[in-house]
Amino acid sequence: MAKLKIKLALFINFFVMGILLNSVGIVILQVIEHYNVTKSSASILEAFKDLTIAASSFLLASYIPKFSYKKSMLAAMIVVGTACIGMRFWGSFLMAKILFACTGFSFALIKVSVYSTVGLITADSNDHASLMSLLEGIFMLGVLSGYWIFGFFIQASSNSSLTWLDTYWVLAALCLIAFLILLTTELDESGAKTENFNMVHEFYEMIAMIRLPLVLIFVVSAFFYVLIEQSIQTWLPTFNRSVLQIPSSISVQIVSILAAAIAFGRIAGGYFIKKFNWIAVLTFSLAGAMLLVILVIPITRGIVVGSVKGWYDLPLAAYLLPLVGIFLGPIYPALNSSILSVLPKNRQSAMSGLIVIFSALGGTTGSLITGYIFGHFEGQTAFYFSLLPMTLLLIILFIYNRIRNRFHFKEA
Repeated sequence: MAKLKIKLALFINFFVMGILLNSVGIVILQVIEHYNVTKSSASILEAFKDLTIAASSFLLASYIPKFSYKKSMLAAMIVVGTACIGMRFWGSFLMAKILFACTGFSFALIKVSVYSTVGLITADSNDHASLMSLLEGIFMLGVLSGYWIFGFFIQASSNSSLTWLDTYWVLAALCLIAFLILLTTELDESGAKTENFNMVHEFYEMIAMIRLPLVLIFVVSAFFYVLIEQSIQTWLPTFNRSVLQIPSSISVQIVSILAAAIAFGRIAGGYFIKKFNWIAVLTFSLAGAMLLVILVIPITRGIVVGSVKGWYDLPLAAYLLPLVGIFLGPIYPALNSSILSVLPKNRQSAMSGLIVIFSALGGTTGSLITGYIFGHFEGQTAFYFSLLPMTLLLIILFIYNRIRNRFHFKEA
């Protein structure tokens, strides 16, 4: 029963952060339309989120076990809840930057704490991989919910006194619920404690882990995966609006198919990885994602401006392109579990910090590159770009798997 409540607390934290983190694409579309911001300028919002995640993880990951995972998650909910209220009252491009910086800081605390807690409450590597997949699936359900919540307020703002910024009342309330659930949950963190804790030493140990070939190849893999996912996820609302000529509210809501597809892919991936070799599942996933992009992008051309007025007018590509999430979904949790499950529990916080840092750098890089291509070429070219990192990731995964099969962790 105690473990069930801990899992519920982890789920609600990931659910809330799923909504906030992946609202970047929605907010980019809104600031372009409401605050007269260019596409290239708007893409900086991803950097405010991801670079803050990277910096916070770099500086704080080694200290989080000492401060406590639970306290870190509680602090994160306070910070991001306050930022949501600030966005509602002082909505602007500047406030959006502040909001995503706060979101990035909070997510760094949440992700390191949640990933490390998984190691405390699971029995073996299969249990670990299964819970990681479920957590990432819950995260994507949060993303899915966010598209519909934002879409409702965007649509309502056109014919009522509501504004799209009223969404942040809902998000602030969810932060409060997550805070209260976690506050009343007991978490035994003794398994992650180290004797004679020294923050400088622990920080050095986190950085030193990159010297391990397995860790180095892993962080490159994580970098490329998040680059792929964020380049698609962040810019899909704008792609729908600019290329597929879909109205703004529907452009946002239809992206929920991508979130649902990733959630389905992650939950299904947790099942298939128990049945098949994880590298075989990920190879199939990447091949499927590449094939879908190649087949769907050509049918997005030639859509006439004003031809799409509602859901019944949506082009087929609007439904097909988000299905790439089914194939992308299993990759990230399986990758993360593959590295965390071979490390001792007292090293998982440091490894989680590295995961967050390089994931954040990948997300920023993907969004900035896609935003640049989107602003200077056509939307189809921007989405074709994803094929390059997919190919590189496929090659890197085989190298990583060979090193992992021979890996044995030794304390320095």
